[in-house]
Amino acid sequence: MAEKLEVKELDQVVVRFSGDSGDGMQLAGNIFSTVSATVGNGISTFPDYPADIRAPQGSLTGVSGFQVHIGAGKVYTPGDKCDVLVAMNAAALKTQYRYAKPGATIIIDTDSFGPKDLEKAQFTTPDYLGEMGIDPDRVIQCPLTTMVKDCLADSGMDMKAMMKCRNMFALGLVCWLFDRDLNLVANFLKDKFAKKPAIAEANIKVIQAGYDYGHNTHSSTVNVYRVESKEKEPGRYMDITGNKATAYGFIAAAEKAGLKLYLGSYPITPATDVLHELSKHKSCGVITVQCEDEIAGCSSALGASFAGALGVTSTSGPGICLKSEAMNLAVIMELPLVVLDVQRGGPATGLPTKSEQTDLLQALFGRNGESPMPVMAATSPTDCFDAAYQACKIALEHMTPVVLLTDAFVANGSGAFKLPDMAKLDPINPPYVPEELKGKWTPYMRAENGTRYWAVPGREGFTHILGGLEKDSNTGAISTNPENHDLMTRLRQQKIANIQVPDLEVDGDNDADLLIVGFGSTYGHLRSAMDELRQKGYKVAQTHFKYLNPLPKNTAEVLSKFKKVVVAEQNMGQLAAYLRMKVDNFVPFQFNQVKGQPFVVEELVNAFEDILKK
Repeated sequence: MAEKLEVKELDQVVVRFSGDSGDGMQLAGNIFSTVSATVGNGISTFPDYPADIRAPQGSLTGVSGFQVHIGAGKVYTPGDKCDVLVAMNAAALKTQYRYAKPGATIIIDTDSFGPKDLEKAQFTTPDYLGEMGIDPDRVIQCPLTTMVKDCLADSGMDMKAMMKCRNMFALGLVCWLFDRDLNLVANFLKDKFAKKPAIAEANIKVIQAGYDYGHNTHSSTVNVYRVESKEKEPGRYMDITGNKATAYGFIAAAEKAGLKLYLGSYPITPATDVLHELSKHKSCGVITVQCEDEIAGCSSALGASFAGALGVTSTSGPGICLKSEAMNLAVIMELPLVVLDVQRGGPATGLPTKSEQTDLLQALFGRNGESPMPVMAATSPTDCFDAAYQACKIALEHMTPVVLLTDAFVANGSGAFKLPDMAKLDPINPPYVPEELKGKWTPYMRAENGTRYWAVPGREGFTHILGGLEKDSNTGAISTNPENHDLMTRLRQQKIANIQVPDLEVDGDNDADLLIVGFGSTYGHLRSAMDELRQKGYKVAQTHFKYLNPLPKNTAEVLSKFKKVVVAEQNMGQLAAYLRMKVDNFVPFQFNQVKGQPFVVEELVNAFEDILKK
């Protein structure tokens, strides 16, 4: 009988699953993060997969990873390096070991470390652990493939189907290592494979086998860990990706405004999941159209807005360039439209599955003519819900297109999301033209805040025409009058400037020697860097931009208050340049990386420490 295990309690832990693209690492990581969120842990995930549709099996370029950080309290990042690395083959170990902490536990499938596997992974000797300088005592070496075959020998499944269950054996081992309740995993699989109960049962059986293997074989040599939830607001939670949260935010906004939601989109990585998710919700009045190209996607969404719906279009990378003409049309027609840009590595096709913040200036200025447009950036996977909701609120209440920036990191990553109470969400009140203006209304007649009134086609007495040519501010007829064009340009600009957005908040030390500034998805990494610097005794503060146009009213006040300011972003300095343009005498330090990967907190801390010492 195995001796009783000692269960050690931790505040946080990072696990990285890695293997071939077909090994199901994303699913294994997803299940582990979902179970962790269910028991109240804070979570942050980072799927890291190749651009190849299916790279050669066992190749270095085909390795797919999924990193999950779970904590007793709030978790801000997926973690710099992992405490546990699952490597399903030799290539995964070779490429992913650099993400492991010194002393990390490593789980490998020894059946996938044969001579041919080692050759594909470019190992030069059979002693692959020694070649990489890995202590064998830290490695759980498991004949995983063999054990899955034995476990499912009587299942009637063919070899290909059995091999698809290998990821579940690895997941079972990880669940044992972190003392997870397998009933929660089983319930997840039963829901996922509700129409294929035999598949669900096979996976559950394999997970149990992995759990038992860990318990029976390594119980006296490897510690089991538990991460208990210490602070969690009561409510119903789910593990949610940024793309799914964005889709839910759009649905909630349409419901709150009492409108149909229309998404016109063209599939493109990594934005496509928003189209996939919204297409499932016809029962909520959602209309989705997979258009023939990006231009049609944006134009059709604008047409839906003209007809009285909430028009949304989604894209990534080069798709935002193609939408610019229709976005400009939305500006001059003054119609609500939300343009979701899930940023990815560029230029051109660039790095389709990697993350950057390089579309900021294009979102702000990338159109012909004076074309002002509100721009927002979501700060985390769970914040994508609020960001999408608020983008719709601004678009509908101010009759303007709005750009919502996310990126591959927050879109594919996930967090523990508390399901919102619809009754507590901000009201959305589109500026419909008052009935008393019937017979006197013209298309560019404005409310007190400068917003054009909205007359939905079909409403008796409010027939009108909109288009891309400049219109007379009084009559709505086509006008080339220079004074009128100057007036309309200023009215469109002032309408955006009048939008009320929340003030910047400053976390940390009010008398800080350094203020850390960023926007969008880098919030968690910059917050973690600030926390570590303060633990070292430095006076540091952080402020972060979610609203980029218009900027918060206190932007200049906050940025001018501190001795030193560093702007950190995943581009070559776009936010820093924009802030220099908007704030007098603002000359910040800059931290810029364009690697297609999230920031590494340790690198941020070292860089900011150097600035503090100057």
